[in-house]
Amino acid sequence: MNSILVVDDEAEIRKSLRGVLEDEGFKVAVADSGESCLESVRSGSFDVVLLDIWLRGMDGLQTLKKLRELESVPEVIMISGHGTIETAVRATKLGAFDFVEKPLSAERILILIKNAIEAKRLRDENREYRRQLQAKSVIVGESIPMKALRQQIGLMAPTNGRVLIYGESGTGKELVAHAIHAQSLRKDKLFLELNCAAIPEDFIEAELFGYRKGALSGASTEKIGIFEKSDGGTLFLDEVGDMSLKTQAKVLRTLDEQRFTPVGADEPITVDVRLIAATNKNLEDEIATGNFREDLFYRLNVIPFYVPPLRERTEDVPMLARHFLKEFASTYGRRTREITDDAIGALMRYSWPGNVRELRNVIERLVIMNPSVFRLDRKHLPPLVYREGTRKAPEYTSLHQARSAYERDYILKKLDENHGNVSRTAEALGLERSHMYRKMRTLGISVKE
Repeated sequence: MNSILVVDDEAEIRKSLRGVLEDEGFKVAVADSGESCLESVRSGSFDVVLLDIWLRGMDGLQTLKKLRELESVPEVIMISGHGTIETAVRATKLGAFDFVEKPLSAERILILIKNAIEAKRLRDENREYRRQLQAKSVIVGESIPMKALRQQIGLMAPTNGRVLIYGESGTGKELVAHAIHAQSLRKDKLFLELNCAAIPEDFIEAELFGYRKGALSGASTEKIGIFEKSDGGTLFLDEVGDMSLKTQAKVLRTLDEQRFTPVGADEPITVDVRLIAATNKNLEDEIATGNFREDLFYRLNVIPFYVPPLRERTEDVPMLARHFLKEFASTYGRRTREITDDAIGALMRYSWPGNVRELRNVIERLVIMNPSVFRLDRKHLPPLVYREGTRKAPEYTSLHQARSAYERDYILKKLDENHGNVSRTAEALGLERSHMYRKMRTLGISVKE
């Protein structure tokens, strides 16, 4: 039930409007002055205020100005017995939804209230959308890689340069895309996203570029493609490495010309879209195997970003865990949980193959499955996380032994990344090839290991 506040110093008008509005199903309150109006709005929740301009003490325009300073502002319809164009213009500039003169028409008042309620609904939805968008663009973590990532975003977000975000699944590539948009010159425009891996090959072109009525079998209506919807804003193409070569060719042409022709259309559509792409694949390997166009790669890879896996920034795990605890406590209407150092330690020792997404899912599970537990401990963790997270780290008798073990593991990892090629591994590590061989012998690493 929508709430209306009627503010007028004439008792008969208050009584008359109250009767009409209650008959229409509205919840109605009344006030006889600007001061009591402000008090009512501060202590209650109203969708619309019908506010008379000529009030004793604080007049309607002064009251309107103070109403607009409140955090939750209802729509205000100004009422006047002898208003002027100048007064109406001033009220509109102060933020009034509309202006109506006495004697009041019940029909006109009801139409204005209906429109004002719809305007408030849209305004509230827009505010909530912006709040959610802002929440999606918060990058949590104080590790060196994440500090560097935030700095990089701050430098290039205000430009129109295309961005290609690399990273494993679940690392937060979508979050980075949202953060770029939120700090860009297009932040007040739409941010739309499309997961290229989730759309079947036969439908992805229609999703990207749209079609005209009758252009395809079963196309009884027109479809606006996501490129056209994103005009003026930002388009995020996730898992871009999964697009077919045919679709890649059309995306390439669209980026080059900033226009495209929907299926069945006669004229091309010009668009102004900032494109952000992401992939969990090595696109250079995909190019080598003929699965990705080299020319499209260079169009997308203007500003490359790399989002590290969670196992490479475990110092961020405590902050992320507490961030998600707070988020899900709010989502499920529960008080924020505490988590013990022992549980945090287990979370930090786990390898997180699913990265931040997996951690988020684990924390959501903890909140849901332990509704009466205020202090979450290691025993509340899922079995897989609990078992791996409780394994003891190797014990070393000296710093030299620990350093040698780390160097050995790190070189083995780099050798694996370079498919056992010693020369390329040495180059990646910034070592001379001869030095690399000596280091391997010292650490007991054979070429075939």
